[in-house]
Amino acid sequence: MKILVIGGAGYIGSHVTRAFLDHGYDVTVFDNLRTGLRENLFTEADFVHGDIMHPEQLRAVMSRGYDGCVHLAALKAAGQSMFHPDEYAHANISGAINILNAATEASLSPIIFSSSAAVYGSPQYQPIDEEHPMVPENFYGFTKLEVERLLEWFDRLKGIRYAAIRYFNAAGYDSAGRVKGLELNPENLLPIVMETAVGIRPKLSIYGDDYSTRDGSCIRDYVHVSDLAAAHISAFEYILKEKQSLTVNLGSETGVSVFEMIERARVITGKTIIADVVGRRAGDPAELIASSGKARELLGWVPQHSDVDTLVATTWKMYEKYVTH
Repeated sequence: MKILVIGGAGYIGSHVTRAFLDHGYDVTVFDNLRTGLRENLFTEADFVHGDIMHPEQLRAVMSRGYDGCVHLAALKAAGQSMFHPDEYAHANISGAINILNAATEASLSPIIFSSSAAVYGSPQYQPIDEEHPMVPENFYGFTKLEVERLLEWFDRLKGIRYAAIRYFNAAGYDSAGRVKGLELNPENLLPIVMETAVGIRPKLSIYGDDYSTRDGSCIRDYVHVSDLAAAHISAFEYILKEKQSLTVNLGSETGVSVFEMIERARVITGKTIIADVVGRRAGDPAELIASSGKARELLGWVPQHSDVDTLVATTWKMYEKYVTH
């Protein structure tokens, strides 16, 4: 089976590529290397240097013939999306339209789409399932929801089957150390904790300690990137078998607080990790927990690596090895 992984040199994309290779797929990575890294390319996979904003490049690579594709190429900083909606609309929405048009021309189906829990906005109930109202509170979440809606229409009108996979908080690294490149300009908690542990940052900020949670800090649902990667394969194989599209959440269904994550990092790394409590950030819910029941039911997906110690240890292994102390 031949699979095209668009954005396959990025943090999540490289893990997805690795998973498909491990399962015996013939993989081609298509990436512009703007945020993806050459060191995340695997010798077993073909690589095409290209950009989704150039439709002719997409048509050329898709003309090779694939059994499906994974779309992970997008801008993803939720905060930045509020200041640069033009860039996010161009890259995330226009880019997806280019992919859908090229896929239609090449009769390439299914498409596994990297979506986000940001489509939901603030939780109206917990845990958040796929039926939760979708009211994005940042422009990034809006772009993901718009692409999901485009996929629904292309399914209905053009027969392009798809899986929309709504990630919660992706974290961790390949436990075997086969992904070599550190994520560029991370904005999530765990890599920031690690940057503090190795001295890139003198300290980190905890945004509020007065939430109505067990220790006052925000609680989030973290899912290991290797567990995410496995779900992409399961979704692809589900669509091939069932001939229908699907939308699923991916989360661990458990919550880790900011204080808990930092404390486990201190224990596992042996580093002090200075953290200061500062004011709350606007729009930060106290708690976000996923329901992954649908993924479990339809895909048989059960996270294997998403406990907090594995998340911290696999991330520390990367930072300890590749960052100079």
